[in-house]
Amino acid sequence: MRHDVARHFSAIGLTIWQGLPIGTTFVRFEGVTGGRSRKKPGPADTKPKNKQLKHITIMAKIIGIDLGTASILVYIRGRGVVLKEPSVVAFDRDTDKIMAIGEDARLMLGRTPGNIIAVRPLRQGVISDYRVTEQMMKYFIQKAMGRKAFRKPRIAVCVPSGVTQVERKAVEDATLQAGAREVSIIEEPIAAAIGAGIDISKPCGNMIVDIGGGTSDIAVISLGGTVVSASIKIAGDDFDEALVRYMRKKHNLLIGERTAEDIKIKIGSAYKRAEVDYMDVRGRNLVTGLPKTITVSSEETEEALREATSQIIETIHSVLEKTPPELAADIADRGIVLTGGGSLLRGLEDLIAEKTGINTMTAEDPMTAVAIGTGKYVEFLAGYKED
Repeated sequence: MRHDVARHFSAIGLTIWQGLPIGTTFVRFEGVTGGRSRKKPGPADTKPKNKQLKHITIMAKIIGIDLGTASILVYIRGRGVVLKEPSVVAFDRDTDKIMAIGEDARLMLGRTPGNIIAVRPLRQGVISDYRVTEQMMKYFIQKAMGRKAFRKPRIAVCVPSGVTQVERKAVEDATLQAGAREVSIIEEPIAAAIGAGIDISKPCGNMIVDIGGGTSDIAVISLGGTVVSASIKIAGDDFDEALVRYMRKKHNLLIGERTAEDIKIKIGSAYKRAEVDYMDVRGRNLVTGLPKTITVSSEETEEALREATSQIIETIHSVLEKTPPELAADIADRGIVLTGGGSLLRGLEDLIAEKTGINTMTAEDPMTAVAIGTGKYVEFLAGYKED
C-alpha cells in the first residue's frame, strides 16, 4: 500500500513538473513533512545548503560619497555619479522641521524670513552640525538609490587629510545613522588621485592638489599611500569671502555669498589674462543704503584672490620641500594634477606652474574626481572581501 501511494505521488509530481513553463523556480522546504521520518538527520543534512541558493544572493549597493563643504556628490557602482547637490539645509527655527535640502535650500540662502534658517552643516571639510548632517545624508542616499533597497548599502566617504580622529568618527557615525551597512573612510587626496585616473599602486611619485569648498588638500602619493601631505582651510568658500571683502573695501558695495560665487565662476581669475572680462554686479551701497549696480573686471578678481591663492601655493612649496628626492624627480617629470571645484578657477594652472616651475594640469572632470575615486575605492574593498 505504501509503495502504491509513493508511486501515485511521484506520478502527480511528474505531471505537475511537465505542465509548468520553462524557467519556473522551485523552492524546496527541507524537513517539513506531514508524517514521521524514519531517517535520522546526519551531519550532511544539518549543514545549510547555501550552494543551491547562491544564484539568488542580493548584492548590496556600493556607494561613494564626496561629502563636501559646498556640495555633495554620490557615486553608485555601475551608474557613475548620480547626484550632485549643494550641501545646504533650510529648517524652521520654531518647529525644528527641515523645510528644504540641496538646491532648493541653496536658493533660500540670504532670502529667508526670521523663522527659517538656511545653513551649511559642514564647515571647512568637517561636520559642524551633526544632526542636520545626518538628515541631509539620509535624504541624499535615498534620493540617489531611488526605490527602497533590500540591503543597506556599503558606503565610502572621503574626508580631508588633516582631520582628527574625533572628526573622522563623527563622519562615520553620521553615515551609519543615515542608513549604511558598512562605512569606509578615505582621505580626499587618495580618492582624487584614483578618480583622476592615476595608478597610485606604482612606486612612482604623484602630486595631487585637491581644492574643494572648505579645504585644500595637497599630497604626494606613491605605492597606494600618502608620503607627504598638508591640508589648509583655504579653498573655494574663501575665494567667495575674499571677493565680498574686496567689493566692500574697493567699491563700498555689500554683496552676498551667491553673488560672490557668480563673480568667481563667470569672470574670476588667479592669473593675468590677455582678454579682460567684465560683469555687472548688484548689491547694496554702504554709503546710501540703496541698491546699486557696478561693473567689475577680471583683473580686479585677480587682485581680490591674490592672498588666498598665495597661501595655497605656499602650502604646495612646503609639501615639495618635505618630499623625498626620488619622488620629487617623478613629480617634476609627471607634473602636478589639480582636482576639486576650486581648480576650475581661471589661470590657477598657470599661476602654480609659474611659481613652482612644474607643469600643472587639471583632471578631466575635476568636480567629480573625488566622488568617482571614493566609489572605486569601496568597489576594490568589496571585491577583496567577497573573494
